Parts: sequence; structure tokens; C-alpha cells
Amino acid sequence: MNVLIKSATILDSKSDFHNQTQDILIEKGIITNISKRIKNPNNYKEIQLENLHISQGWFDSSVCFGEPGFEERETIANGLKTAAKSGFTNVALNANTNPVLDTNSDISFVKSIAQNNAVSLHPIGALTKNSQGKDLAELFDMTNAGAVAFSDYKKPISNPNLMKIALQYAGSFNGLVCSFPQENNIAGQGVMNEHITSTTIGLKGIPALAEELQVARDLFILEYTEGKLHIPTISTTKSVALIREAKKKKLDVTCSVAIHNLVFSDDALTGFDSDFKVSPPLRTKQDIDALLSGLKDGTIDMVTSDHNPLDIEHKKLEFDFALDGTIGLESAFGALNTILPTKTVVKLLTKGKERFGIEDSTISIGNKATMSLFNPDISYEFSKEDIISKSKNAIFKGYTLKGKAYGIIANKKIIL
Repeated sequence: MNVLIKSATILDSKSDFHNQTQDILIEKGIITNISKRIKNPNNYKEIQLENLHISQGWFDSSVCFGEPGFEERETIANGLKTAAKSGFTNVALNANTNPVLDTNSDISFVKSIAQNNAVSLHPIGALTKNSQGKDLAELFDMTNAGAVAFSDYKKPISNPNLMKIALQYAGSFNGLVCSFPQENNIAGQGVMNEHITSTTIGLKGIPALAEELQVARDLFILEYTEGKLHIPTISTTKSVALIREAKKKKLDVTCSVAIHNLVFSDDALTGFDSDFKVSPPLRTKQDIDALLSGLKDGTIDMVTSDHNPLDIEHKKLEFDFALDGTIGLESAFGALNTILPTKTVVKLLTKGKERFGIEDSTISIGNKATMSLFNPDISYEFSKEDIISKSKNAIFKGYTLKGKAYGIIANKKIIL
């Protein structure tokens, strides 16, 4: 793959060309020259786009693609196309398939489908067999097949001893355990955040306590085992405080927040639109402020679209019966860029790779070309026409976004 990129503003704090507008020459997938003006003597393909900005490739630590088993929701091929068009060069795939990804062969299967794609797919194996929370899955075998972490997607581990054993065992080969932060005995049959809005509109609530008890428990177990823990999609003020204190103790813990939990509060549910039914639920404006503070001071390590395609039969139902989840890859950059400065957004979207053992690639001469291309200044209303996913359950439909991805250059391929 040979290409000449013209007049691109580089946003990469690790690069010598950070904040500069440069031409970039890529030959056979390697950056061979970065300069103010580069001639094109070999008649290479040229990329020249309006207000073009380039950064290291973006990473999403939590996406669902359905395949195998739920291809009506999404396939791996179309999911990776969606990721590429949305500016992501690397995605971590959740295990909520049918069958659940809980063996070496399951991990090998999804990786084989994703071979030779511009986007690199990194499977997250199930933490327990069939994600039932009873017995540990084949963690080490899945690592050998390419699993980057272990998680029962949106299913908390209720047995504290099982969590202890998981952290101890995974620690023997530097494995990353992910624990969804919800105590189901407290959450009960709740469908949204327990607060004034849930009382007003008459929906059963999930208290913030349900999340915070689980976070506190897992951090105590982590301290005991000296393991390696990732807590995905935290959503409450107290969760941020608990993880902040754990990091002061030097515990090996990271966490993420879903982008929609940074934008929408539980007030958005007054219309009973099931696209706003997510897990963890949308919380209060005070929680949003705490999450943003956690991002700014480094307590929260990364953001995720928490992309979860759901077919209309499972989403367009009465609110109580609709499944939790929203797609988010297509809107991720624009939504974040609406509430945070572009440089901060780029930093957040490129963080997290090291935690999941994914190679980083700065925009420097001699490095592999793994980059996201975008325009940070365009404003538009996100609509159904912007959705590439097979499923259309988008929480940001009708929302005005600022900034849009053009695509990616990665693995010697160009997707625009």
C-alpha cells in the first residue's frame, strides 16, 4: 500500500510532528517521510480531505458484533467495516455470542474471520464457562489463542470466592480480569437509575449502591490477591472515588466509562424511548460531572462506545422488556468531541491499548502506518443515514454532534 497524505494536521503527543500540518508518505504500509511538502514522483494515490486531522489509531475496549449466533444483529465483517468508517483501528470484542466465546477454538474462530482486515480484532474471552458465573473458563488456553482479557459481558460475578480465584489464576500468566460492576441482589428488577426521574415516571430503579458495592468488593479482593483488574463502564460518583483511592494504594486496576454515560442523564428517559435503556443505566447530572472529573485526573483510564447492536424485535418493546444496549461506534468521536476538547478526545480514544496488550504506533518516520483520519470541526445531526451497523438502536439519533471520522489507514489498507 502506497499513499501520499496531503496537508494533515497531526495530533499525536508522542510524535515530533504533534500539532503540525504536514504531508505524510506511506510506502508498503510504513511511514517513510513526513514533511511540509512532499512531491509525488511515483504517482501514488493521494488523500486530500477537508480539514484533515490524523492521530494514532483509535481503540475501543468494548464492542459486540453478534457473530457467531446473533448474525441478525451484526456480523464480524460489517462490524469491522463500521469500526473502520468510525475511525477505529483496534477493537476488543466481547464474548456475548452464541455459543459464548469460552474456549481456545472459539477465540481462534473469531480471529480467523477477522484476518486480513484493516481493523485489528482482539477477542475478550468469557471469564466463566458459558458466562454462567459458576466455573472458570479455559483462561490460559484462550490467551494462547489470542484473547486479550476475560469478562462475562454485563454479567457480574456474584461469588466473591470465584472472583478471588480468577484474579489469582490469571495473575500467574499476567491475564486481565474484567468485572462488571453490579450487585444483582441490589439491582433487582430495576430498568433505570433509581432517583427522582424513576419515581416520577414510575419505572423500577437500580440504585447507585448496586454498582458501588460491587466495585468496593472487587477492590478488596484485588488488594488481597494482588491481581490485575479492569472495571468496565463505571457510572457513579462513588465508583470514581473508590477507584481513585485504590490507585493511591497502587492497586493494579483500570476502569472505563461508556460515552453515552458522559452525555445523557436519566432525565432522557421521560419519553420511554428504549434506545436509552442501557447497562449501567444513565445516572444523574452530578454523576456525569464526577465521571468527567475522573477522566481529567486519570482515575478513569479509557472511554468506550460500549457498542451493542440489537435487532428491532429485542429493542422496540415496552421499556421494561427491551434489552439493554446501544450502538455507539459511529457516534463515538462526534459525541465526545461535543463535550471535550479535540486533543483530549484523541488522547482518550488512543488510550487503553497497553492495558490490553495491543501494540502502539506513533506517527513517526519508520513506523507502521496505523492512524485515524477525521475532521474535528464539522457539526451535523446524527441520523439513521449515519448508521453503518446492521442494527439501528442508536442512543445518539437526532443528537447534534461535532466532528466526524473519515476512516483509517492500518494493516496496509485504506478505508475511507
